[in-house]
Amino acid sequence: MGSPKKNENKGFFAAMTSGFSMFGSAMSRSVNGLLSYEGVEVINPEGGKEDAEEEAQRGRWKDEERDSYWKMMQKYIGSDITSMVTLPVIIFEPMTMLQKMAELMEYSHLLDQADECEDPYMRLVYASSWAISVYFAYQRTWKPFNPILGETYEMANHGGISFLSEQVSHHPPMSAGHAENEHFTYDITSKLKTKLLGNSVDVYPVGRTRVTLKRDGVVLDLVPPLTKIHNLIFGRTWVDSPGEMVMTNLTTGDKVVLYFQPCGWFGSGRYEVDGYVYSADEEPKIMMTGKWNEKISYQPCDTEGEPLPGTELKEVWHLADVPKNDKFQYTHFAHKINSFDTAPAKLLASDSRLRPDRYALEQGDLSKAGTEKHSLEERQRAEKRTRETKGQKFTPRWFDLTDEITATPWGDIEVYQYNGKYTEHRDTAASSSSASDEADLKSIEFNPWQYGNISTE
Repeated sequence: MGSPKKNENKGFFAAMTSGFSMFGSAMSRSVNGLLSYEGVEVINPEGGKEDAEEEAQRGRWKDEERDSYWKMMQKYIGSDITSMVTLPVIIFEPMTMLQKMAELMEYSHLLDQADECEDPYMRLVYASSWAISVYFAYQRTWKPFNPILGETYEMANHGGISFLSEQVSHHPPMSAGHAENEHFTYDITSKLKTKLLGNSVDVYPVGRTRVTLKRDGVVLDLVPPLTKIHNLIFGRTWVDSPGEMVMTNLTTGDKVVLYFQPCGWFGSGRYEVDGYVYSADEEPKIMMTGKWNEKISYQPCDTEGEPLPGTELKEVWHLADVPKNDKFQYTHFAHKINSFDTAPAKLLASDSRLRPDRYALEQGDLSKAGTEKHSLEERQRAEKRTRETKGQKFTPRWFDLTDEITATPWGDIEVYQYNGKYTEHRDTAASSSSASDEADLKSIEFNPWQYGNISTE
């Protein structure tokens, strides 16, 4: 089911939606003649036509690096480049994909509110606003590190949440995550796919995301839109996530369908989100609108999607204050994710915080970061060769592969389920000894290989 009313002129909300959509086809302009590179599109999200040549030369690459990587990347056009291309640390941020998964927990209080809410439609307003809230963080143009097989990330000391993610497969790259507090459980299996389109790349969020609200046992399923990264090599890199986000209450059949507007000419429509909460019989109940980088509001509506008389738009979420001029465009919460303030008392040696390449980049030492990244990748290859020689198989420690296969708009995915062993490990560690201070935690040597289960095939 599409986002209804978005192409019909029925009221201010529908008119606003169709008005944003009409600019989509004008969102890019070619500078092939300026650069002499066929098939390259350079897009300026701020709009404007007079600065095409200047915009084409913007970015973080030196001229010789840009030309070199363009020649290298040409052979991968049309391919999934999730793990097949070795990239320089200059385009990385000091965070791994496992940590980036945890950024969805910043506004977890919205899930707490969804659990406490008795209105089934307002539950979806709170829960979908939580899902939207992470897109401000997703617009960062730096690439996170690919996790090493067996790598983990743990987070505590935030909203009563215990969060754990683990790299459960290397080829294809797959991650699994679990979070829990007194109000909800969150489970995800993620297998990102990419498609290189020249100077841009499409990122397909192949995965299964489930949230269980504990009070009534309500289960919510989330399907997010794809993400487009523009100007990888030429021009100012920027991110857009056009398309539909669908969250379905699997218990009742109610759902919310939200349309992320594509960025149009002169930046028209960028960041805009609008849609409706529907009953199980597909009748609109609540309209939602806003910008994913600012705030989201809602208003009850009639069966035609028009605001109910006597009601008004009410804000449900707004962006928290963010640091100014942050090098990596981090939020305060992103900095907390990287810090040891959110680490549990006894940290696993496989934790992303302990990666020497990530830490070196965080300290601004690009040379050391590149050396450490290469060293970790070589060791991972060596570990794989050793397993293959011995006929051994790696299986993750904290998540088990199930028989379930979930279909997504971009392909099927095998589902990993949290097995509860980490909870036992955490409780045992907490009761057996005193908490470590930050210096003790930083001294732990990164070792993602010690926790995985190795068995003979």
